[in-house]
Amino acid sequence: MIPEPHTARSLLARRIRILRATRGWSQEVLAELSGLHRSYISGIERSRRNVSLDNIEKIAHAFEVPLANLLSAVE
Repeated sequence: MIPEPHTARSLLARRIRILRATRGWSQEVLAELSGLHRSYISGIERSRRNVSLDNIEKIAHAFEVPLANLLSAVE
């Protein structure tokens, strides 16, 4: 399954990759800070995972950004 480029899942994936890269974090660092597994983070970033709201909240907390920030369009 290849997701559409403007689905919520693909927007979330892209936003997480950008936030992680701008902080210089590896997937392992984000996984540790969010309490999730590295392979799960990888799946999210590749739009392969249907992420629960609880896990999106954990990722937002790790980035110290509002949850809505993860779902906003990337400029």
